[in-house]
Amino acid sequence: MDYSLHARIRAGDPEAFRELFRAHAQLVFRHAVRVSGDWATAEDVVSLTFLEAWRLRAKLRDEGETPRPWVMGIAVNVLRNTARAARRHSAALTRLPAKDTVPDFVEELVGRMADAEELAAAGRALARLRRGEREVFTLCVWSGLSYAEAAQALGVPVGTVRSRLSRTRTRLRRLAAEELATGRSGPYERMEPVGGSGQQQGGRTTAARSGEETDR
Repeated sequence: MDYSLHARIRAGDPEAFRELFRAHAQLVFRHAVRVSGDWATAEDVVSLTFLEAWRLRAKLRDEGETPRPWVMGIAVNVLRNTARAARRHSAALTRLPAKDTVPDFVEELVGRMADAEELAAAGRALARLRRGEREVFTLCVWSGLSYAEAAQALGVPVGTVRSRLSRTRTRLRRLAAEELATGRSGPYERMEPVGGSGQQQGGRTTAARSGEETDR
């Protein structure tokens, strides 16, 4: 296995990081949009993910064909931190005095409205899952990582990914039915694998700050 790219990244080679960004930035962005339901947040997640990748470059191991699982592991942790910050911000806003509502500029949002509604509907079902289930589903189904890559990204055994994904699919079907029964339909029919149902075994690696929340 040629790990020259891994070595160049660890050495802080700028061109290697440009290659890393070009290869994986769109994957991180799509994953972040689907998880957060917000384009601006997803853009922030991309920036923070690659800043964190630079900071943690010495921890990249010579594992796997590409650094993709390592990058996605960092993105998962950035999304966790972003969600916690958003909850704290929302709680702080509720303590502020009420102000007059600022009108929305609806015409500027028409092009994105349908997509936003679909993301929100999917998010309602996903939000009812446990965090560990949600992360496995979004990595394997929405972002197309193999079992081994998802296991490496999350720092859990491959068998845990398989069993958790199977359990999550069952729960999502039930939750989707409940959402549809109450008239809040969403793009659940689109929740199909987009690739990568890998069966190969793989090790685990943790590319996250110390003190991060452990996976449930």
